[in-house]
Amino acid sequence: MQLQELSERAKTPTASIKFYLREGLLPVGETIHATRAQYSERHVERLELIQVLRRVVGLTIEQIRSLVRMADDRAPRLSLLAAVQRVVLKLDAPGTGSGEAGAAPSDAVVRLRRWPDYPSEARDALNAHLQLMDSLNIKVGEELLDIYSRAMDDVARFDIAVTAAPGSADRLILTAAVGMHMHSQLLLRLLALAQTSHSIRRFEPGAG
Repeated sequence: MQLQELSERAKTPTASIKFYLREGLLPVGETIHATRAQYSERHVERLELIQVLRRVVGLTIEQIRSLVRMADDRAPRLSLLAAVQRVVLKLDAPGTGSGEAGAAPSDAVVRLRRWPDYPSEARDALNAHLQLMDSLNIKVGEELLDIYSRAMDDVARFDIAVTAAPGSADRLILTAAVGMHMHSQLLLRLLALAQTSHSIRRFEPGAG
């Protein structure tokens, strides 16, 4: 297909397509003569990915560029999922590392859930957050970590089972990014409703 047909198929203005080509987000088409190129279903899929990452997830052009470059370079799925998680969930806290054995705050969670004792940006972000809570004298005991991490373990098992389904790297990014963004928002809203419901029961007489 040529540019105009690609624009119609992907519901994307030609000016936007040319911009994405210049920015390196979209692979160049196959040249058929000096002023024309041929595009494929891969370009339709990539444009869908770009539009969803911008409009639904709210990523910047630079963030999208970093993800699609990893896809084009055939990065391992684990690395690709970690990169999606970092930008979607904003795991941008400085890495704390694990330090000496048993010193990192996240170690207790890893032991409780029998998760792999493996370094990751998610683990660094949790370490940084737990250390911040501790500095504010907000104590997080093992019982609380057990309750929270058990619930998250069930959610994560479902999420990854859906995300890891076979498909292209673009489809993996799309599914993971939208899932992480929308599911994290759903979890926060369910938590808000649960907190409100328990507050009503405790403080509103006769509310059941």
